[in-house]
Amino acid sequence: MTHQAILPAGWPRPKGYANGVVAQGRTLYIAGMIGWDGKGVFHTDDFAGQVRQALRNVADVLREAGGKPENVVRMTWYVTDKREYLAAGAEIGQAFREIIGNYNVAMTAVQVTALIEDRAKVEIEATAVLPD
Repeated sequence: MTHQAILPAGWPRPKGYANGVVAQGRTLYIAGMIGWDGKGVFHTDDFAGQVRQALRNVADVLREAGGKPENVVRMTWYVTDKREYLAAGAEIGQAFREIIGNYNVAMTAVQVTALIEDRAKVEIEATAVLPD
């Protein structure tokens, strides 16, 4: 798979994501993953803990499809409280590096009023491009 982050000339490098990504291969669309385990059980109400579990869930779907975390090219994060998201930045960054590994991912984060699962604080959608 070819996977290249795009940074327009003269733009500062964004912190924690890429402005754009060019990739070639088979596309995998991963539904919104929340902070519960594969059995639908929440183990924490901590924001960073739910992010870590949601990222693990993304990685599990990737592996099942024959992919790896580095195949992720785009993520959309839905958070219920942007202040809680920002306050947990260091922990989120650590979990992201451990589970996904790199920041060459085009990302969007949006604050929403609520998620369908009342206990969920974050939902992460992902798109990956797997090798042909």
